[in-house]
Amino acid sequence: MPLYFREFSVVEVQQTFYQPPKLATVKKWREQAPDDFEFTLKAWQLITHEPSSPTYRRLREKIPDHSRGNYGAFKPTAEVHGAWLRTREVAEALKAKIIVFQCPASFHNTELHRQNLRAFFTSIDRGDLIFCWEPRGVWPEETVRELCSSLDLVHCVDPFIRKSLHDPIDYFRLHGIKGYRYAYSSMDLRLLYDWCQNDRSTYVLFNNVNVLGDARKFQAMLR
Repeated sequence: MPLYFREFSVVEVQQTFYQPPKLATVKKWREQAPDDFEFTLKAWQLITHEPSSPTYRRLREKIPDHSRGNYGAFKPTAEVHGAWLRTREVAEALKAKIIVFQCPASFHNTELHRQNLRAFFTSIDRGDLIFCWEPRGVWPEETVRELCSSLDLVHCVDPFIRKSLHDPIDYFRLHGIKGYRYAYSSMDLRLLYDWCQNDRSTYVLFNNVNVLGDARKFQAMLR
């Protein structure tokens, strides 16, 4: 973590998606970081992903068999709400202002899923937090635009794949143009730089295997 503090101004915490760390741990991260360093984080997978997701292999907490159907997909259940409270608790400890809700490709555009999204985001206490929603799979543009607008969500995208449809800020998550092992070229990063030239706050987070190398190259370009 000290490496990121020295070289970058923001980091997205991935661990909170798989299993939220202990509060003592995240408070230590916050204490070690410079005052102007920013943490963002991914919401716990118990909110977004159902137990059939392979990502649950990295979950340390046991999911009871009798309640497996109560997890994920933004379901209006005590289990999902409890996962939100844990996520918010970590965000508060990190003094983070942005939480990313990344959905699996299996979270399709269905009436039930849209109802779950609306119920979840209109019922939780968000305070001053900024919510970024990263839908994957096939979602009609007009549906994404309407949901983000009505629920006050930032449309989180990989800009090499699709454009943001609701962007009070830009939150870009780059997964690799040809897969996670892809290393971005100087031409790629120049195009990314051009996309960042606007009047909005813009976050660029790399999520590929070569994350550190590509982030360093892009940081050098910004300078």
